[in-house]
Amino acid sequence: MDLIFKIVPEKLWREAEAAGAFNGAPVDLADGFIHFSTANQARETAEKHFAGQGDLLLAAIDPEKLGDALRYEPSRGDALFPHLYAPLPFTAVAWVKPLPLGENGQHIFPDSIP
Repeated sequence: MDLIFKIVPEKLWREAEAAGAFNGAPVDLADGFIHFSTANQARETAEKHFAGQGDLLLAAIDPEKLGDALRYEPSRGDALFPHLYAPLPFTAVAWVKPLPLGENGQHIFPDSIP
């Protein structure tokens, strides 16, 4: 199973946990789906959309638990990105880890992300 990933501000994630559902970040709500990245796309996503942001989490998601609401669609450079057309069920979350900024301003990813 290849996990997919969501980079999300910790405050927003914790609020969603308390509410029992993650409906997405503001960009997700505006676009009508929750944006995810594959392991190979996660670093570029962090650089492009979250540069310099601290207090982030990296959530690893089991795509097999998302059913037909998950679609892989072309985005940057026609690469296929996972998009979820439904709220994210917490039962699909494999793990959540901090995504801190290093001294160089780049996010420090867990060793399991290439």
